[in-house]
Amino acid sequence: MSIRIYNLSKKLNMTNQDLLALLQERGFNVKSHSSTIDTVSAENLVEEFTSKRQKNVSVSKDSHTEPFPSTQKSEIKPEPEKVLQSFPKSLVKSKEQVEQDREAKKNKHTQISYPAQLVRNAPASPPRQKVQPASITTAPSAKRTATTAKEEETKTVSPEVSQAESPDGLKPLQVKSPIIVRDFAMHLSLKPFQLISELMDLGIFASMNQTVDENIAQEVAKRKGFQLEIRHRGEQVTKPQKTEKKVEYVREALEPRPSVVCILGHVDHGKTTLLDTIRKTNIVTEESGGITQHIGAYQITHNDQKISFIDTPGHAAFSKMRKRGANVTDIAILVVASDDGFMPQTDEALKHAQSFQVPIIVAINKIDATGANIDRVKQQMQERNIAPEEWGGETITVSISALKAEGIEDLLEMITLQAEIMELKALYKAPAEGIIIESQKEIGHGSTTSAIIQTGVLKVGDTLVSGSSFCKVRSLMDDRGNKVQQAPPSSPIKIVGWSGTPDAGSLFKTVKNERVAKTEAEANALQSKLIAARTVSSNTANSSSETASSALDLLFSNIEKTQKHTFRAVIKADVYGTAEALAASLEAIESSKVNIEIVQIGVGVINQKDVQVATAAKAAIVGFNVNLENGVSSLAKHEGISIYRHDIIYELVDTIKESMSDLLDPEKYEVKLGTAEVREVFSLSKGTVAGCFVTDGRIVRDTLAKLIRSGTILSKGKIDTLKRFKEDANEVRFGYECGISLEGNTDYQPKDLIECYKIEKKKASL
Repeated sequence: MSIRIYNLSKKLNMTNQDLLALLQERGFNVKSHSSTIDTVSAENLVEEFTSKRQKNVSVSKDSHTEPFPSTQKSEIKPEPEKVLQSFPKSLVKSKEQVEQDREAKKNKHTQISYPAQLVRNAPASPPRQKVQPASITTAPSAKRTATTAKEEETKTVSPEVSQAESPDGLKPLQVKSPIIVRDFAMHLSLKPFQLISELMDLGIFASMNQTVDENIAQEVAKRKGFQLEIRHRGEQVTKPQKTEKKVEYVREALEPRPSVVCILGHVDHGKTTLLDTIRKTNIVTEESGGITQHIGAYQITHNDQKISFIDTPGHAAFSKMRKRGANVTDIAILVVASDDGFMPQTDEALKHAQSFQVPIIVAINKIDATGANIDRVKQQMQERNIAPEEWGGETITVSISALKAEGIEDLLEMITLQAEIMELKALYKAPAEGIIIESQKEIGHGSTTSAIIQTGVLKVGDTLVSGSSFCKVRSLMDDRGNKVQQAPPSSPIKIVGWSGTPDAGSLFKTVKNERVAKTEAEANALQSKLIAARTVSSNTANSSSETASSALDLLFSNIEKTQKHTFRAVIKADVYGTAEALAASLEAIESSKVNIEIVQIGVGVINQKDVQVATAAKAAIVGFNVNLENGVSSLAKHEGISIYRHDIIYELVDTIKESMSDLLDPEKYEVKLGTAEVREVFSLSKGTVAGCFVTDGRIVRDTLAKLIRSGTILSKGKIDTLKRFKEDANEVRFGYECGISLEGNTDYQPKDLIECYKIEKKKASL
């Protein structure tokens, strides 16, 4: 028998990290909180620490001081014996160890070296006689805590810049990865459009919400007098000494937030069923075809801790949506069916999670299915350098059956433990910011968005801006459709009141008022048009500078395009992310004969304006999960516009493939009817006739035939004469003799073959 580290740490009242360090020091082969040790060793540890705590309690009875100052505002005080029991002997350190801890904690910018579990057990109010441990940083003064909320915001978002310059005169500047254009401009004390202009000088065309390549960011920062240092997730960064107090103050303003978990994996591997089981609702039946076609964000409570889940579609069409899902999460759950193993979308989802450097928990699902092979999945994990803990790796693996709710508690426990280790925090007292998961148009609500709050508390009445769209928040709805007045960090929320439909995956922020929001949105729209215009201008300039050879190649390419058929489409869908995914799926259709061109992408019902656009562009309208406005059907029929609609995306794509094939001329092919061998040649008054024996199939009058001699086709023509003895015949079958005369041919020799065939047509392939 064995016991996991996180269960043993609870019995010993220690943190997982401290227990791991102790066990590794004693020679145990443990790597993470889900590793195990044998029961006998665990019982010995419990007995050892119990006796040590009893000695500590007896010693503490003569002391007039309490172990550490209060870190909570509650008036409830635990009994001194219970407080002392929270200190295992292994945490008593030498002077040298204390000094080392102090330096390590400075690098992490924490104010107390005790584990979070011990801090939660601290006395609720400060004792009269207080002993200040050497590893505790003095709390901020009252004067510092009186800083205004505006200063808090400024301190939080501003980059950390050291006063000391580098030898080449550049000021150090630290930013977090990924580097967003808008945020990077703020760090450089530039307006977003100024940074965009700088990027254009380097040949880079980007919008405010796009990311900047790290090498490009380094170059731009150098131009502006900064030495850029890019911090990635999980890295420890040493702060400049002079800014230490400011950083401590900002960290003091941070408060714990729920974790955001993304569920990734291949289609039909049980992602939505897993979330359905966790929520104890019936999400699966709400999706057409039984597959998830939108990103859904949901929140649950497990052991008094909230967890926000993002369920992403697994179909190949939703690659971009899965990428957005991984981008906003703290922990990724990779669902792998035990009977299928890793599939193409599984590998793609894994790459997304790894690229954003988020911890991965592998949930091996369908363990009760026929053909389940858990070891094969673990072998595939090892091949992808994410070896499970049981095989000496570091990846947490949980075997589950989402359908039968087996292993779900273990999975939630792993998520909770991982979140505790990460110590996730956010700034609550700040203007709300977040990321848009999905955008759509809804009857009665207009443009709405599904979003995850990342900073601050979003409230009804706030004014937001995202790209070229702005919003006066009319109402907020949680994941179950209930109206709420506010949404704290990590909350999934639906926002109602947008002027348009922002791009899925874009960021939003709070601004002062609606006038400011409208002005900023218009500026963003203008900037996007400017970028598009410069891109066209740049492409034109590049084309004009091509050599004569490349110009000739371009000419032939254009001629080839004019010879191809083109299928043009106006796309409408219920949500923006799906419209985008549908467009990507159509553009991915491979064809050497038909080009596909997306004329326009939009959300909401198909209206008369869409028909007008399709008429002008000679395009079809492709609608996913949307209805028609009144009068649209008759108008489209009058204009000759085809409308294709479906609520399952891959079936809609198949329908479009069929329509693209209809643009091509039918393909012709031969169907062999029979063969006759020439035995004798007869010369008659009307011409030469070949006396034949039907060796295969049948010979039919007035059909096409080939005259073949020694494997070479001598001629082709219609069977003009077909006789059975002296009588005309319409058809002569296998095993019978007949006389045959081909139209326009008189040269027959014994052993020649006459092959009878007909031409049929079939639909052309792409």
